[in-house]
Amino acid sequence: MKELLIYIAKNLVNDPDAVNVTETVQDSEVVFQLRVAPDDMGKVIGRHGRIAKEIRTLMKAAGNRENKKVTVDIVD
Repeated sequence: MKELLIYIAKNLVNDPDAVNVTETVQDSEVVFQLRVAPDDMGKVIGRHGRIAKEIRTLMKAAGNRENKKVTVDIVD
């Protein structure tokens, strides 16, 4: 699942080398922290948070396939 998030983020931003994903497991929940370059933050969040919402939807769907609860935090 981490690879999916990295793939999505790298294809959205101008500086794919700055994409960093940290995975943390808490109980039965997997938390991904996504970090991108400050200039690319708007591209990952999108207007009114639409892109961020769709990223979270895709990751939750991937987590459902593995019976895991997934949360994506976009960190600046």
